[in-house]
Amino acid sequence: MIRSSKAINIKPRNIKPRSGLAVAIACALLAPAAWAQDVSSQTEASADATTLGSVTVTARKREETLQEVPVAVTAFTAQALDKLNVEDLSDLDGQVPNLTIYAARGSSSTVTAYIRGIGQSDPLWGVDPGVGIYMDDVYIARPQGALLDVFDVERVEVLRGPQGTLYGKNTIGGAIKYISRGLTTGTQGFGSITIGNYNQLDVRAAIGGSVGDGALRGRMAVASLNRDGFGDNLTSGQEVSDKEILAARGQLGAYVSDNLDIQFAFDWMDDQSGVRGAKMLAPNRFAPTFAPLDDRYDVRNGMLNINDTSMKGASAAVNWRINEDWSAKYILAKRESDTETNIDFDTLPNKIADVKAFYSDEQVSNELQVNYDAGGRARGVMGIYAFDGEAGGQVLNNFFNLSFGDTQGTVYTDSIAAYADWTFDLTEKLKLDVGARYTDEKKHAVVLNRCYTDATFSTLAVRCAANNPTPIAANFDKRIGFENTSPKISLDYQITPDVMVYGLATRGFKSGGFNIRAQATAVPRSAEPFDDETVDSYEIGSKMAFFDQKLFLNLAAFHNEYEDIQLSVFTAYDSNGDGTNDAFFGDFTNAGKGTIDGAEVEYQWLPTPHWLISGNLAWLDAKYDEFLYAGIDIADEQEFTNAPDFSGAINVEYRTDLSNGGNLSARVGYTYQSDVVATTEIVRTGAQPITQDGYGLVNAGMIWTINDAWSLSLQGTNLADKEYRTTGYNLNAALGVMTGFYGPPRQYSLAVRYQF
Repeated sequence: MIRSSKAINIKPRNIKPRSGLAVAIACALLAPAAWAQDVSSQTEASADATTLGSVTVTARKREETLQEVPVAVTAFTAQALDKLNVEDLSDLDGQVPNLTIYAARGSSSTVTAYIRGIGQSDPLWGVDPGVGIYMDDVYIARPQGALLDVFDVERVEVLRGPQGTLYGKNTIGGAIKYISRGLTTGTQGFGSITIGNYNQLDVRAAIGGSVGDGALRGRMAVASLNRDGFGDNLTSGQEVSDKEILAARGQLGAYVSDNLDIQFAFDWMDDQSGVRGAKMLAPNRFAPTFAPLDDRYDVRNGMLNINDTSMKGASAAVNWRINEDWSAKYILAKRESDTETNIDFDTLPNKIADVKAFYSDEQVSNELQVNYDAGGRARGVMGIYAFDGEAGGQVLNNFFNLSFGDTQGTVYTDSIAAYADWTFDLTEKLKLDVGARYTDEKKHAVVLNRCYTDATFSTLAVRCAANNPTPIAANFDKRIGFENTSPKISLDYQITPDVMVYGLATRGFKSGGFNIRAQATAVPRSAEPFDDETVDSYEIGSKMAFFDQKLFLNLAAFHNEYEDIQLSVFTAYDSNGDGTNDAFFGDFTNAGKGTIDGAEVEYQWLPTPHWLISGNLAWLDAKYDEFLYAGIDIADEQEFTNAPDFSGAINVEYRTDLSNGGNLSARVGYTYQSDVVATTEIVRTGAQPITQDGYGLVNAGMIWTINDAWSLSLQGTNLADKEYRTTGYNLNAALGVMTGFYGPPRQYSLAVRYQF
């Protein structure tokens, strides 16, 4: 990504500033940041802006304002993220239309993300996510550690709909791009301390600048994020749902000439937070004396509180302006992550379903991008992307202290792709954008799943089950390849300087693969590869500004045809041949096809220089057209996961300048979503999946900017202390387990910040 802070600042030279077309920020709460970046002569610190302002994004690999991009994209500047008290990417939930994002089940830094009903809830290694996470142009392949903490950030962009013709790995549902603060010639930095309830203590700091004439520039940022647990393990006395994260990022830039610079970056994160507490939703029939606890975070786990994730990455990027018309960028990146976690599914001291899991991941990516813009009627980007990944893991299962399984394997991914995206000015008002991506991806899975005699996992059992004559549940070394060409075409028309309409058709693709958890002897098909999935997405929209940039209104409506939907579900099976499903395994299969329709409204209104009202409304209708299970179409009985019918947000902010030169801003926000299915599971007629009823959250904040250096911030989230479920486990058929994981309780904090 080419950031405005770099020496090579590539901007489309044919785009003329339009005072009548300020940005229609595609996000409910980017508005405060847009206000601060007012296009009038007000200073950035002023709170008395009379128009909304422009924010530059690089959603199409060139710098444009949001209003000029004919796609659904939401952007948050650093100031907006501070105002919203966004501590990690999960805090964007509700602030972007049709985005659902949260910490996955028992983890604090593993991400689950869905956009417009498309995503992936299972962090199984070797399976691609439906929503791509990018840090400074580098794709993060695994969800472990990808729920990024927000500090020293320049901007976060959320692109809704299939992405693949512009950069990186092909992602079928959308992309979240995390852009770190860039390098500067002058010395800049900040330090902040945040305290809050649950003994929260967060420290963040950064410093950057240059040496000599600015040819060598650097920046270093660190964060220590700590908080006590929301609950306790009543068996061991340990805290659960606590937070203990250390993170650091560094950048070094060598500006060889006005036309060439080389950027080096690294990042590191160590998450020693405890497991998240899960509430029993019903008594476990195998432990009837244990009633569900009243507190939604307390547990009685027999397993110790271990949930450790480390992640690190390094990259080198070369930016070269070849001439006035052409520029090129090459990115080489390597990332690694490791996770060790104890998963006590039953949340009881009994050994009903105790699992110890290890995950590891390595990836190397290479990307070459070439941009063309001669100031004429055509401009575009072309690129080649290569990805080499190795995702491995081991899961040790103890069921009832009678059945002991070892699931282990490695998935090797080798992917290469070529993409292009070009814009043509057919007239002064009408533009055509065409793109395509070709992907050739190969998966190689090596899997060995075995059964043991006891919890030491040292002696193989005679057999896995009565109907399995060997101790081997799965043992295979298989390869499969996938090829796909995904086109994109869009038209946008500038009706007036303040109103643009567009239409878009694109295809998304996600490769298939192998199920590491396969039980090949009991369910032979589970060792066969699952297919790739595709979505054909059609969208129309408009980006509008009214009343001299005092009201921004963005509209989008879409229709998605979703094929070969990949689903991870826990499946019960008969392990001893008696006709009763008494065991389970994690199945991964293609469900069939579905249709997703939706509409999105995003707005900002500046009724007076001091008041700002912003928000979004979203509607989603996601239905299965075909869902084959055991040879039967059960589409009418199943619902999409993380696809609420209605969601939205409204935010009201008041800002005023103070006589001493500072300013004060106060914000109250409310987010809402209707009822939603919280887990992906096979539920037959008469049964109920784990769901969450419709709910709303109230947040508020106040920031006092004392002067150019000092500021104080008072923030509160979930002020009504609403109990709401984000996800859970339904293993009732085989293990009697029905549990739910809940969002954070009421929290409040006070922060002091010094910047220079």
